[in-house]
Amino acid sequence: MKSEKDYKNILKNRLELLEAKIREIDAELTSHNSRDWEELAVERETDEVLEGMGVSAQGEIRAIKAALGRIDAKVFGICVSCGEKVSDERLEVLPHAPLCKNCVINAA
Repeated sequence: MKSEKDYKNILKNRLELLEAKIREIDAELTSHNSRDWEELAVERETDEVLEGMGVSAQGEIRAIKAALGRIDAKVFGICVSCGEKVSDERLEVLPHAPLCKNCVINAA
């Protein structure tokens, strides 16, 4: 079982990676200079994929920051919905998980 300090390090490292990824995506999205219509069409398709990746990364960043806030508030690993413990197995897979397995199932 990992400690809160372990999870805090894991979450901070993931946050740094995601923030770097977003910077790379932003740089790529602003770097297009093509005047050729075919190249521009390909670039726009690529932009859509990059934008989707950026949106996904931003969502994960918000979830990680919320988890870091729960660590600071000493409520990390407690379901934000029902107040029960989030299983160690779930936190191993998704360290920023705000909900226990039962609440995830009930929400679906």
